[in-house]
Parts: sequence; structure tokens; C-alpha cells
Amino acid sequence: MKQKTSKTLRKRVTITKSGKMLKRKGGQGHFNSRESGTTTRNKRRDISVAKVYVRTIKSLINAS
Repeated sequence: MKQKTSKTLRKRVTITKSGKMLKRKGGQGHFNSRESGTTTRNKRRDISVAKVYVRTIKSLINAS
């Protein structure tokens, strides 16, 4: 039986044209007013996925 694509992971990760994997910074839901402006600004950017997880994520995304 084929392994299904992990849909939750598919929605959380984007792959750029150059092949980099990007994900959203965590902790953006609520209680952001108490944080400093620097933290808030940093949360606006996407961050790259750690190299350790790239192979695992690719296998789960390309499973179908």
C-alpha cells in the first residue's frame, strides 16, 4: 500500500524554486502585544527548515 502525503505538513511547509524549505515562525497566534517590537518583526519572516528534517519532510510530502 502506498504511503499517503501528510496533508498537515504539506500546508505548513513551502518549497522555493531553488529548493529551500520555508516554514512560518511559531507562536504567532495571540499574546503578541506583550512582546518587544524586535520579536514581532522577526515573526513576520519565514524561516528555513533545519537540514536534519529536510529529507524526512520531503519523503512525507512526496509520498502520494
